[in-house]
Amino acid sequence: MLKFSVLGPLEIRVDNEKISIPRGPKVRQLLSLLVLQAGSVVPHGILVDELWGKNPPKTALSTVRTHVYHLRKILGQEIAGVAGVNLIDTWSAGYVLRAVHEQVDAEAFLRLARQGETLLHAGNAGEASRVLSRALEMWSGGVLTDVSCGPVLMQHVRHLQEMYMRVLQQRIEADMRLGRHGGLAAELRSLVVRHPLNEWLHGQLITALCLSGRRGDALHAYQELRGILQEELGLDPSRAVQQIQQVILSGDESMLQNPLGWQYGAAVEQLPNAS
Repeated sequence: MLKFSVLGPLEIRVDNEKISIPRGPKVRQLLSLLVLQAGSVVPHGILVDELWGKNPPKTALSTVRTHVYHLRKILGQEIAGVAGVNLIDTWSAGYVLRAVHEQVDAEAFLRLARQGETLLHAGNAGEASRVLSRALEMWSGGVLTDVSCGPVLMQHVRHLQEMYMRVLQQRIEADMRLGRHGGLAAELRSLVVRHPLNEWLHGQLITALCLSGRRGDALHAYQELRGILQEELGLDPSRAVQQIQQVILSGDESMLQNPLGWQYGAAVEQLPNAS
């Protein structure tokens, strides 16, 4: 079966064997956009915007046709006798990659994300954690790490990156509900280094440390967050995170079982440079 991967380097596999992809930067951009909109017509204008932005050359449309021709030729040689189909169809409005959503890893990721969120809302933390973990395991790096992305592709990249953070937060929330505080503390330590302005992650780290019997470390983690926010943004921690500190100081750990909830992260991610 033909599979397309964008959650990491751009890859195409036939029966799990990786095939060669053209190296030309614009051809790879074009292919990436077709993959991310598999089964749908990508208009000529969108392709031109992706490849040249707001200042395309007069020959832009004919150059797109040339890129598609070379792409078809190379992919046809690679999959000849295996897939047995023309991968790219021409329509009056543009081009369409003949693939279904199940063949694209980004679509599979989004499907699992929706399933995991539904399970979490339904209170099935164990199954939610399993499904959301499967979704996260599909990533092998950033989106399209070996493709030079133009303005259109960057919109897709940002959307998928935001969805990754959403799924990660939901999986952490599921594991918190399951009482996996000790293991989460180590993971969250690493995450707050990579996302220093994400208060939700800091709040979960503080909570996990406290519920693991490490109140001193939890209070120290709060002070670290406070220092980061003061230095970078001139802000104090949010009221929700301050309340976590107050609960820890009070010694009533029962109030820390679900202090923020994963939904809090959506607002936090809007802070400058939060991701």
